[in-house]
Amino acid sequence: MKSETEAAAVASQLKKLTRLRPSLGLILGSGFQGIGTAIRATAEVDYADLPGFIEPRVPGHPGKLSIGYLGPTPVILLNGRAHYYEGHSMAAITYPVRVLAEFGVKDLVLTNAAGGINPGFRPGDFMCATDHINLMGTTPLRGQDAREQDPFVDLSRAYDLRLQGLMKKAAKKAGVRLRWGVYAAVCGPCYETPAEIRALARFGADAVGMSTVPEVIVARQCGLAVAALSCITNPAAGRNKKPLRHADVLATAEKMRETAADLIRFFVEIYAQTRRQA
Repeated sequence: MKSETEAAAVASQLKKLTRLRPSLGLILGSGFQGIGTAIRATAEVDYADLPGFIEPRVPGHPGKLSIGYLGPTPVILLNGRAHYYEGHSMAAITYPVRVLAEFGVKDLVLTNAAGGINPGFRPGDFMCATDHINLMGTTPLRGQDAREQDPFVDLSRAYDLRLQGLMKKAAKKAGVRLRWGVYAAVCGPCYETPAEIRALARFGADAVGMSTVPEVIVARQCGLAVAALSCITNPAAGRNKKPLRHADVLATAEKMRETAADLIRFFVEIYAQTRRQA
């Protein structure tokens, strides 16, 4: 398991590249890469050049860390993520979150593409997570030495109400109808069966995906406030008659690329305003 000392060393490496010390971090999943082109970077590093970072193999995940300005607001941005289903350990896929925490990030926004379980959700909708269900079979804190960092993390309020409020304001400003719901995480990479989706619906899930929850758990362990935003790219299995294809997921994500970028851009703008008023 990657240690805090290793994460601190990478954070120190990043600090040498720029004087910026953003309090806000963004992790971009499928469909959200459009915001990456809007950053005025003072430093950019490929994951391949950062010790402990994994180069994503999934299309739509460039694998680049940027530090710079989105509008007038300093941000640190991870453009793409590695996934558990690619064969990596939970510790490895969440290691970048530990680096962000060591860098000084206090607030973290995670994004992803997800399948809609809630019958009211349509492809192209955006959902802000109010809670999650971890069905990935493990957590990134399994096996962690309690002498280094407390693994018994309280997740009763995993998602920050303050950041949710800012996302609500951003959606209104962007003209986006924001959905709210519970995100269920499965390990993938195969899609779920219709029976599994019916079970998830009974559990209270509104959307399903293959990421984000491990990062949320580690972020909360590190004391970061978290918000998670999903682009609903497809109805989940059994919710329509079409077969599920990753190409269709990417196509919907690409279609919503500009809207997703607008939503994140307005969120960052409102975030900066609240920071100045505090």
